[in-house]
Amino acid sequence: MSKVCEMCGKVKANGGCITRKGLAKKAGGIGMHVVKNVKRTFEVNLQNVKINAGGTVKTVKMCTRCIRTGNYEKA
Repeated sequence: MSKVCEMCGKVKANGGCITRKGLAKKAGGIGMHVVKNVKRTFEVNLQNVKINAGGTVKTVKMCTRCIRTGNYEKA
């Protein structure tokens, strides 16, 4: 059960949130300083969808962006 979209191949992405503290130099302060760097992952929003693939009904995992495009035939 992999977390990959079967239409576009989208997988989870890495990112983060950098917390800064202080007053910017151009605003009269001594500059912004990094106080926290939180790493996280962004999961893909996958849904199970039944489609017609070559005349056979098949259940695939698709991301919501691919579902909205409608480039598949619903079963």
